[in-house]
Amino acid sequence: MSVTSQQVRHIAKLARIGMDDAQIEALVPELNNILGWVEQLGTVDVTGVEPMTAVIPNALRLRDDAVTDGDVRESFRRLQLREGAAHGHSRAFSFMEVEDDAGPDGGLDLAGLSSEPRRP
Repeated sequence: MSVTSQQVRHIAKLARIGMDDAQIEALVPELNNILGWVEQLGTVDVTGVEPMTAVIPNALRLRDDAVTDGDVRESFRRLQLREGAAHGHSRAFSFMEVEDDAGPDGGLDLAGLSSEPRRP
């Protein structure tokens, strides 16, 4: 199988690649050489050879499909205990006050995301 300059020009147009006549003429023998190698690969006897997706064997490590919280609850509980202990509380936890970032229309105030310091 071989390609002509007209076919290369058509493929370049379909791929929206701008090529002048000199580039097309230079590409024709290169593509024909590649197609010759592909034809040569077609002559190889592959009976008994199983198809591969990679050159080395790859096996996926699968885990049980179980829903977990990723140990987030336990980590949060430890953090709460540590923070509570830092404030001298034994069974009570204190949290910082959360500032309301709602803008004038009730949405998120994106001005607070700028790199400039916030004004009171």
